Amino acid sequence: MTRPPHTAAAPPAFRPWTTRRRELGEGLRHTGDRLVTVDILDGTLTALDPAQPGDGEALLRLDVPLGAVAPLAGHPGHWLAAAGTGAAVLAPDGSLTWLARPGAADPVRSRVNDGCCDPSGRFWFGTMPYGGEPGLGRLHRVDHDGSVTTVVDGLTIPNGPAFTADGTVMYLADSAEGRIDRFRVRPEDGRLLDRATHVTFAPDAGSPDGMTVDDDGHLWVAVWGAGAVHRYAPDGTLDAVLRLPAAQPTSPALVAGTLFVATATIGLASSPVGRPGSGPRHDGRVLAVAVGASAPPAHPAVLRPGTPGVPSDGATPTEAL
Repeated sequence: MTRPPHTAAAPPAFRPWTTRRRELGEGLRHTGDRLVTVDILDGTLTALDPAQPGDGEALLRLDVPLGAVAPLAGHPGHWLAAAGTGAAVLAPDGSLTWLARPGAADPVRSRVNDGCCDPSGRFWFGTMPYGGEPGLGRLHRVDHDGSVTTVVDGLTIPNGPAFTADGTVMYLADSAEGRIDRFRVRPEDGRLLDRATHVTFAPDAGSPDGMTVDDDGHLWVAVWGAGAVHRYAPDGTLDAVLRLPAAQPTSPALVAGTLFVATATIGLASSPVGRPGSGPRHDGRVLAVAVGASAPPAHPAVLRPGTPGVPSDGATPTEAL
């Protein structure tokens, strides 16, 4: 059901963590001692220091869109990536070993969007039409053997997903439809069950974008077009709205009590400087604010030895295989 907005009486103030403005900043993830983020259309992957503001280190740049990455378990410097129209193993030099490109078969031009791993190390990512044609977005799952399966279709702009700590619940947003769905997940095989609408947004309330689940099971949602991050209780009740000085937040990450949010400049009519008296605008920058909540680091991708692109050296965790 649609929830009325509730804003904290004394909301904390966001501060810019980076100076660089990204056209379509996304995929903000906490991994190891750093944050990583992508600029989807620019194909760049950047590492940030969650303890010190700054523009960080550019790790690589692809000649195809880069939607999100997950570190590849047992192989430092390698990533499982949502890239181009599908999924690939990404080496430190930026070379790609494709696992599958499901978006290449779409009837219209498509690209990847957001993605992440569940606690077992399966990688989930979306593909979407550039033109936003309804019903042509899909969610895909990369299993431990590198196979890629389409698991949800009929979407338009899939965003997220986000998983609870035990991996038994997945949240998936369709930004164009203004809806977040909740699924039950079978951890043993990744099968999705019992799909239900979890939250809906009014047409003028912005669109749900990237999400994360905190240590208490609350869902944090970047709300594109509304300049806000919403926090929802496990039952779907909206219990906090945090306003930020950027119109298009895309991806939240929680690290040791700090909320980091990636944002975008794409589609803004003019330079993001704000209206007179409205205060400075930071569209396209990563922003940060102390919130006292934390979440587990991003789960690594677990691929079996012999999967294309997986180095033969290194140690791959076996508990999920």
